[in-house]
Amino acid sequence: MKDLVDYARLNAAKMSYASAGVGTVTHIGAELFKSLAGARAIVHVPYKGAGPAIADVMGGQVQMAMPNLTGQVLKLHQAGKLRLLAVTTPRRLAAAPDIPTAVEAGLPGMVAQNFTALFAPAHTPGRIVEQIAQATRTAMSDPELRRQLVASGFEPEIDSTPEKTRAFVREEIARWTPVVKSIGLKLD
Repeated sequence: MKDLVDYARLNAAKMSYASAGVGTVTHIGAELFKSLAGARAIVHVPYKGAGPAIADVMGGQVQMAMPNLTGQVLKLHQAGKLRLLAVTTPRRLAAAPDIPTAVEAGLPGMVAQNFTALFAPAHTPGRIVEQIAQATRTAMSDPELRRQLVASGFEPEIDSTPEKTRAFVREEIARWTPVVKSIGLKLD
């Protein structure tokens, strides 16, 4: 990671990065990387999905990407076809404990993660929200389901609650708003 940051600072105008598309976490996460690394001239190359983006990184058409860490991406890394320098999660992933976080690897503030959550209309009765939350916690308590999720690159939150999820979403909005504004990203 340090070598990439150093290279990017000196050669940003020669570099490009692949994303799974405009507005994806693979796009705004790489924009955060550019900002933190002091390499704003790296060119964004948006693709129609992660597959073509990863293929072009492996083929050398673009120098880097920040793909979502899926089971397939881990297999490419393990096969030596793709080199994962760091994960951009707050802590190391259970499926890839040997890969450091970007923060550990020397890039403070480099946290960019996808999350999956269940959402309901704003005026859904509290008892229904709690029923859904309890069903989710029950499902997440299944060791086999957790094993499959971890193997696929997910980090299940076993003790999640609607309140924790709302707080997380608020924090993510506050964290990403400056990045989105700095690149002029707008909703279509």
